[in-house]
Amino acid sequence: MITRRGFFKVLGGGIAGVMSLGGYAFAYEPLARLGIARYRLTPPGWTPGLKLRVVALADIHACEPWMSESRITAICHRANELEGDVTVLLGDYASGMNMVTQYVHSSRWSKALATLQAPLGVHAIMGNHDWWEDRTAQKNGGMETFGHRALAGVGIPVYGNRAVRLEKDGRGFWLAGLEDQLALLPGTKWGRTRMLGLDDLDGTMAQVTDDAPVILLAHEPDIFPRVPERVSLTLSGHTHGGQIRFLGRSPIVPSRYGNRYAYGHIVEEGRNIIVSGGLGCSIAPVRFGVPPEIVVIDLG
Repeated sequence: MITRRGFFKVLGGGIAGVMSLGGYAFAYEPLARLGIARYRLTPPGWTPGLKLRVVALADIHACEPWMSESRITAICHRANELEGDVTVLLGDYASGMNMVTQYVHSSRWSKALATLQAPLGVHAIMGNHDWWEDRTAQKNGGMETFGHRALAGVGIPVYGNRAVRLEKDGRGFWLAGLEDQLALLPGTKWGRTRMLGLDDLDGTMAQVTDDAPVILLAHEPDIFPRVPERVSLTLSGHTHGGQIRFLGRSPIVPSRYGNRYAYGHIVEEGRNIIVSGGLGCSIAPVRFGVPPEIVVIDLG
């Protein structure tokens, strides 16, 4: 039989363990860790001889103290060290959290992102929080957000249902980016009864005019079941890997497909998607088992 002293010793140890675990998830993993998630693949339809390194950053959620301008700049410097041929930004630059000491203005986080460098350029799409945090964009029912303007102002092109053809060593490929799938919130003040997306997959793919491989940027991975075989690789963020992850699964994933597209490299019917665990946090500044990461993909 456990003694009273022994009971309180066990209880104290349990409380200390919970506090230690909470401190790790609430402070250390979101703030202090930065992983590099590496993938190497040759997807179907990829041009023989085309060796391409893509560096991807997702879900920055700029705010103090979790994702300050200086931290974003440091992450960008680390991304540059990875020597990608092309760098892509997968959306959600705006905070999307209430547990902050200060919001980081778009002029500051865009200035930090302007330090990114790649031979074939830095290319961006928007995420749901970039739309949700912009009341003017919600009222207008589209057009552009302050995020669009901030990135364009520092020379980073934003792809809203647009495709561009790039080349490396004389071999072409297409970079296509969708506008956000959850862009417009429902509400009587907006005159909308349901959430509306601004993505146009068919219209974006119609801009691809030859048989060079296509890399598709889509903030939410839920579009993936509709992505045609013509697309060699889809890159997404949004889920943060669930932010809490045990044994390869997350209890809560912001996707109607649950853990199906929560994180990592998924292959379905010969089609490939890589979902980044992202860099910042949404709703609450907690991460456990899925530290902030930069994604590096070697293709070919």
